[in-house]
Amino acid sequence: MAAEDSSTAWVPVCCGRVMRCNMFRLPNGGAYAALVCTQCDKNITLEQEPLAAANSFGEGSTVLSLIGSPRPPTTERKRSLAEAGPDDPTL
Repeated sequence: MAAEDSSTAWVPVCCGRVMRCNMFRLPNGGAYAALVCTQCDKNITLEQEPLAAANSFGEGSTVLSLIGSPRPPTTERKRSLAEAGPDDPTL
């Protein structure tokens, strides 16, 4: 599965704010990242996988472009009523 070029990117949001992204190097040369909510301390761990392994995640798997920043904006993200809320069912 090849990554598709797109004009959009996914922005990780929790508690109405962009999540902080911390990246860490492992002694073996690998790396991982953690998305952290500065409001509720929720975190999501991201592990590196070879792009060629994307097909092993099941039918319909998609490669996403994700924005991560160690110092995201502290302003609340305003959303329109047409956008899905955090409690809406998964697509």
